[in-house]
Amino acid sequence: MNDYKSAGVDIEAGYRSVELMKEYVKKTMRPEVLGGLGGFSGAFSLKDFMGMKDPTLVSGTDGVGTKLKIAFLLDKHDTVGIDCVAMCVNDIACAGGEPLFFLDYIACGKNYPEKIASIVKGVADGCNEAGAALIGGETAEMPGFYPEDEYDLAGFAVGILDREDMIDGQDIAPGDQLIGIASSGVHSNGFSLVRKVFSMNEAALNRYFDSLGSSLGEALIRPTKIYVRALKAVKDSGVRIKGCSHITGGGFYENIPRMLPEGIKARVNKASYPVPPIFEMIARDGGVEEHVMYNTYNMGIGMVLAVDKGDVEKTMEAVKSAGETPYLIGETVSGERCAELC
Repeated sequence: MNDYKSAGVDIEAGYRSVELMKEYVKKTMRPEVLGGLGGFSGAFSLKDFMGMKDPTLVSGTDGVGTKLKIAFLLDKHDTVGIDCVAMCVNDIACAGGEPLFFLDYIACGKNYPEKIASIVKGVADGCNEAGAALIGGETAEMPGFYPEDEYDLAGFAVGILDREDMIDGQDIAPGDQLIGIASSGVHSNGFSLVRKVFSMNEAALNRYFDSLGSSLGEALIRPTKIYVRALKAVKDSGVRIKGCSHITGGGFYENIPRMLPEGIKARVNKASYPVPPIFEMIARDGGVEEHVMYNTYNMGIGMVLAVDKGDVEKTMEAVKSAGETPYLIGETVSGERCAELC
């Protein structure tokens, strides 16, 4: 006799996953969330934001990419959820928005409830750090599509801002200063190249390196920084952020120009901050040339802000107050819109 379980989908395991993750999800709730867990959709009241002149929703969606392959090899699943949240909410914060809520999507070959709950714990940890409520999600068991021990993870976030506070880069002018905020490492981009450079086996990933202060696997799995609090601290300090760039796939060369208006070039001093050792290892062991490194990875800078010259000190102090590390990494000059590294 055929049933759904014999086809590879265990409904009971799905129920157990939901029960295990509930304790983590509850910790992310905001007062604006309407209804409880288990509904067909998540509801969020915007009543408290109606005092804005022009309330504007901003959104972001992303996944963790092939960094998940590292999680599979290490059998460590409690931090990739942070990566997923970070990739979405950092884009919202980059526009000047406050993240409101998040939804996740997990597709797996086989539903192991404890593993799914561990993934969602990471999602909830990221939501708590960003101040966003985890108001919904989906776990899809897809036998025959994914290997039994593998899964994919993606998410979607919505935030809000008053339109007059939107960071769009249009007022960036020559002489504005570029402040970079340190990353935690590779974050969630460029892992296809990482997996080509390093041997992807348990022994290689568990090897300790003095230069890293950790094993290779620990350095690679380290979750993406969430910059929501840092950018809010800068705003609360009274500084107007003219432009903001989240350094993701495409590195410096692709992402920094995205915040610039026509006729403005970003000049970045490579010696202005320390490049984390993990990037030096990738370049050396993989024979990856410098331009490719800066065109693929964040190279130690996860977010770049453009501010007026007179606001540098206040911005640096605000970032530090949020527990992050800022560097003055360059300035804007007249020229063709691009990122110039020197």
